Amino acid sequence: MSKFRPYALPLASGLFFALLVIAVYSLGVGGGFMFDDFPNIVDNKGVQPRHADIPSLLNATLASPASDFKRPAASLSFALNYLATGLNPTAMKVTNVALHLANAWILYLLMAAIFRASSGSPDNRDRMTAVLIAAGWALLPINLTAVLYVVQRMESMANLGVLMGLLGYVAGRRRMLEGRRGIFVALGSVIIGTAFGALSKETAVMTPLYAFLIEVYVFRGRRPPQDASAGIDRRLVAFYVLTLALPFIAGMAWIGPSLLRPESWARRDFTLTTRLLSEARIIVDYMAWTLVPTQNGLSFYHDDFQISQSLLSPWTTLPSILVIVALVASAIALRRKAPLVGLGIALYLACHTLTGTVLPLELIYEHRNYFASIGLLISLVIALRGAVSRVAAPAIPAVRGTLLVILFAWWTAMTAMTAHAWNDPLTLARELAYRAPQSPRAQYELGRTYIIYSRYDKDSPFVRMAYVPLEAAAALPGTTILPEQAMIFMNAKMGLPIKDAWWDSLQAKLRKAPPTIQDESALDSLSKCVSDMGCKMPTQRLVNAFLLALAHPNPSPRLLAMYANFAWSVIDDRALALSVQRKAVDAAPNEMAYRTGLARMAIQTGDIRTAKAQVAVMRSANVGGRYDDDIDPLEVSINNAMQKQP
Repeated sequence: MSKFRPYALPLASGLFFALLVIAVYSLGVGGGFMFDDFPNIVDNKGVQPRHADIPSLLNATLASPASDFKRPAASLSFALNYLATGLNPTAMKVTNVALHLANAWILYLLMAAIFRASSGSPDNRDRMTAVLIAAGWALLPINLTAVLYVVQRMESMANLGVLMGLLGYVAGRRRMLEGRRGIFVALGSVIIGTAFGALSKETAVMTPLYAFLIEVYVFRGRRPPQDASAGIDRRLVAFYVLTLALPFIAGMAWIGPSLLRPESWARRDFTLTTRLLSEARIIVDYMAWTLVPTQNGLSFYHDDFQISQSLLSPWTTLPSILVIVALVASAIALRRKAPLVGLGIALYLACHTLTGTVLPLELIYEHRNYFASIGLLISLVIALRGAVSRVAAPAIPAVRGTLLVILFAWWTAMTAMTAHAWNDPLTLARELAYRAPQSPRAQYELGRTYIIYSRYDKDSPFVRMAYVPLEAAAALPGTTILPEQAMIFMNAKMGLPIKDAWWDSLQAKLRKAPPTIQDESALDSLSKCVSDMGCKMPTQRLVNAFLLALAHPNPSPRLLAMYANFAWSVIDDRALALSVQRKAVDAAPNEMAYRTGLARMAIQTGDIRTAKAQVAVMRSANVGGRYDDDIDPLEVSINNAMQKQP
């Protein structure tokens, strides 16, 4: 038993923190779906298979609309959840909590392995530091959206691959330094971990960079003592050239030219330059939201963020850039003096080089810090505990320990409070609207939630309550047409008067800028309100809205398909519907849903030749029977139509 005594405190502490994490997150697993959960899970029939057969599961792996790479592992996990418990958000959130705990456990193993590689003989202090890093990370409020926001399982599953890959890399490099075979373990782990993680989300492609930083700060290219005179291991140099340098050059050659074209930024309210300026402030904000979070900081919706137009507009832009420069300089300077503190800073900055630089993504998402926050926790906890560092801590041990306790208590309280809000859709909507009063999305979601709770009963008090946040959202700068759409939809469905001001505002926004994805969804919702629910609204107003959206250059194939359905089912112009649906197919020839729509329209109009052509293309792409559910009914309809022809 004596040999297990050194592990007693870390094991007991780890168990305590695991139970604490479960208790905190159990406060929020009872809530519903929200925001991107709907297109990715609730409204995505691909991840709702009827049977656990190979074609259905294969179709599920390729059903994600979130990315061109489809994120098959995450999509498959949603499908398996659905097969087990149906469309139950609680079950899906419990699965996310289990994944979060698994990530925390692997993080502990990774940190313990790094301490062992750094000191050679880790003591109980190092093991406890590893526990505190993993536990603190698991309790951070900024990581809550990667757990309770169901669709962000993509992020947590990707990081499962990242952490396993890094753990294998450290284990393999330790074997190499001990004179044993470990090169294949080290390098193979990075490759496998990257591949596994990337099947859930593309952010896992950063794994080789993280492994490289661990090499630079912890192993420094060292060989075993007997081979030390040979210098840096050339196999490692070759590996990082192949997995880092060449992919970076190839990637920039591929996407670089497109980033300089204005059309790449046409759907954003920022340019390449203003994005880079803004991200400097955002990355500094992320640090504050991670270590000293506040309610206003962690507001989930950040569409009220003021984009930086220059170094001094707003004035915090230049200071933020200087902070990042100082962090880079500190990471370099600490490589010798306090390597693990420097490693943490480097990992934090490295994580944001993908999502916080040149790619035209949305500016802010809290879940982008799911891995980045690990770096900050490494630097903070090691600096406060003085573990594996020759840097003298800045204050006496009691003060440092007290500060760490205060931070843990604050993180736990903030996460518990936010999780409790996530346990009820209305409470959450009110909380997020309170946290971000200038956010159009937050105000819209509150109004939309009131509509849901009204059950479209015109006498419900929630109807009157819905107008206040929706009117406020519609008037905020930078908002989409969703608030106007929600009020028009609600009143049309309940037979209440529809204000002309709502239509005027909706059309003015569509006239001013190209429609966003949310704008397209709003138009489609109004179209379906008329065609599927019998809503009464001025059809010409809706026609004009579609035409304004389509008037901008290069309308999306999604919008074209929506307008085709509108022309078919609402204004009964079948020639127009077929013409527009063909344009959608031409714009996105690999999207079989548009071909399915064209085939159905063609069958209805007696154009069997066109229908057969679309089905033939679908057949050629029907790997593993993934399109059987679409093709089989079409072929039956074609055969029936042919039999009726003279």
